[in-house]
Amino acid sequence: MKKEELVQCHNRITPYIHRTPILSSSLLNKMVGASLFFKCENFQRGGAYKIRGATNAILQLSEEQKQQGVVTHSSGNFAQALSLASKSVGVKATIVMPSNAPEVKKAAVATYEGKIVICEPTIAAREAAAQKIVSEQGATFIHPSNDIQVIVGQGTACLELLEELPDLNCVVNPVGGGGLIAGSSIAAHHFGTQCKVIGSEPFEADDAYRSLISGEIETNLSTNTIADGLRTQLGDQNFPIILSHVDRIIRVTEEEIIHAMRLIWERMKIIIEPSSAVTFAAILKEKESFANQKVGLIISGGNVDVANLPF
Repeated sequence: MKKEELVQCHNRITPYIHRTPILSSSLLNKMVGASLFFKCENFQRGGAYKIRGATNAILQLSEEQKQQGVVTHSSGNFAQALSLASKSVGVKATIVMPSNAPEVKKAAVATYEGKIVICEPTIAAREAAAQKIVSEQGATFIHPSNDIQVIVGQGTACLELLEELPDLNCVVNPVGGGGLIAGSSIAAHHFGTQCKVIGSEPFEADDAYRSLISGEIETNLSTNTIADGLRTQLGDQNFPIILSHVDRIIRVTEEEIIHAMRLIWERMKIIIEPSSAVTFAAILKEKESFANQKVGLIISGGNVDVANLPF
C-alpha cells in the first residue's frame, strides 16, 4: 500500500467524517510512567472509527453497485457505520446482526435506516445470511475488516494521530477482525518515525495473538468476552499486513478490561466501550515496556449500553 493511497483515501472521506480529538490525562500518565495520547474515535460519527472504512468502501463502488445497495455482517459498530455511511451517500444498506448483539447497537442501526437481518451468533451463520442477500438482491458485500478499502479507511485514524504527533514511539490498537490494526500499521509505516504498532485483545478471543505466533490465521476457541466488538477473527486481506508490520499483541483478562474502562470513565470523563478499553488495559498490564515512551492509543468506540455497565 503506497503512502499516496492513504492520503487520497483520507481526502476522499474527509467530508463524511469527524477529525476526532486527541486527549491526555496527567493522572493516567503518572499511573503508567509514560505519555499517553488517546485518539478518541468514541467521538466519531456513529460512535466508532468504522465510519472511516465503511465510507471509503462505498465511495469506491460503481454507480451500478451503489444502486444495488450494500450488505455486511456485524455485531454492532460496523453495522452502525455502514448504515450511516450508506445514508450519507444515498445507498441502501442491509445489516446481518447476530442475535446476541447489544440492543443499543441494534437500535442505532435502525436509527441510521439500515435494514436488520438477525442470525445465529456464529461466523458461519453471519456469512451465510449475508451471502443469501448478495445472491437474492445483487447487493455488494462489504466485509467489516477484511476488505482493503475498509482497511485503508480505518488507517486514517492513525494517520491523523501521527500528523499531530509524528514522534510517537508506538500506537496501541484493539484487535478484533484486524481491519483497524492493519490500517494503523500501514499509516505508521509511512508516517511514523520508527513507530511500533502493538495490538491488544482479550484472552477469551486471542486468535490474533496466536496467529502472529504461528504465522497462520487461527480461529477463536471461545468468544466469551465483554469486548463484544472483538469476537471476530482475522482475514486473508489484513493478516499479511499484520504479519509484516505489527510488533506484538498483548492479551488482557476480562477484569483488566473492566478496570481500564472504569479508570477512563472516571478520570477522563469520557464514555468508551470494553472493546476500546483493551488498549489502556494492555499498557497497565505491561507498564515497564511502555515506561518513558510517547504512546498513542486508538480509543475505538463509545457505543456502550449505559443501562448495563460492568461496574
